[in-house]
Amino acid sequence: MNILIFSWRDPKHPLAGGAEQVMHEHMKGWVGNGHEVTLFSSRFNSSKKEEVLDGIRIIRSGYQYLGVQLSGFFYYLKNKNSYDFVVDQFHGLPFFTPIYVKKPKLAVIQETARKVWFLNPLPWPINWVTGMLGYLVEPWVFKLYRNVPFMTGSQSAKKDVVKMGIPASNINVVPHGVIIKKSKIKYQKSKIKTVVYLGILSRDKGIEDAIRCFSILNKLGECNFWVIGKPETQNYFNQLKRLTKKLGIAEKVKFWGLVTQEKKFELLSRAHVLINPSAHEGWGLVNIEANAMGVPVVAYNVSGIIDSVKDGASGILCQENTPEDMARRIKDLIRDEVEYAKLHKGALSWSKNFSWEKSRRLSLFLINKIANEK
Repeated sequence: MNILIFSWRDPKHPLAGGAEQVMHEHMKGWVGNGHEVTLFSSRFNSSKKEEVLDGIRIIRSGYQYLGVQLSGFFYYLKNKNSYDFVVDQFHGLPFFTPIYVKKPKLAVIQETARKVWFLNPLPWPINWVTGMLGYLVEPWVFKLYRNVPFMTGSQSAKKDVVKMGIPASNINVVPHGVIIKKSKIKYQKSKIKTVVYLGILSRDKGIEDAIRCFSILNKLGECNFWVIGKPETQNYFNQLKRLTKKLGIAEKVKFWGLVTQEKKFELLSRAHVLINPSAHEGWGLVNIEANAMGVPVVAYNVSGIIDSVKDGASGILCQENTPEDMARRIKDLIRDEVEYAKLHKGALSWSKNFSWEKSRRLSLFLINKIANEK
């Protein structure tokens, strides 16, 4: 088939995250099995209008919040005879394809937005107005997709989509894989206990709670605190820096920024604990990446995270979802050598359950099944 995917970001977008990585891995599998794949996505500074990445043709037009949906609509009207199958990826707002696409289609969603709408980076009061508008409109958007098959990565995400009115029988769970960069170098754990945050630096991912957790741990003893990831905006990054100063840990928190895959896994392998205080997730890919390096995860007990963290085996789920509770659990873990060794072993074992080869086979079977039913 000739497949068209609509997504608000592509893997090269400066703010691309787990959702973009997941979709890219599936697309690579589809290309590898003989399909032609085009990804329609948004423009960003210095982006090319068109390029090919891993055999996937990328076309960019419009900007990520609203312009890309309108640009995608006009692109499809002009080129609809070139495509056999359409994928509509949700990220807050989808591309509304049930209105104008009559060909076989698949909706892909990592998570429903819900309360995350209120954690957007816009200034007050625009952020509140946007959050309220998104929160109220989101359930109505899903009504357009009642008869569209869905693909998501976890049982938590499936339950959330069902709450939006989509029949459970229409939702297919395809677990994500994990990519580990193999290295001949074996990195030693940092001599000082090291707690790491990995992901985009945004309110909904919980970076502020991570910093507050660091400040509590700093009072309990000597620890290193690493933050790996790119800030959502420069202004927000400045706020985070001011927060570390206010809490008296500016000299203790190392901001690594956006790093290469190789550097990411090097840092993870040297760390002792990954923290994930995200407000809501579709899955939590960073948890499996840390586990693959033998690093246990201490995380908030929220949708998505409860699927990717095996409580008591690959990590620990907080019960109170506060920086204080998270810090207490980290303190207990790093002081208990027997428990830490158990979770270290469990993390490695849990991570081996996930591979992109398996995930690609499942998504390939799904798109072929949908196409053949039409």
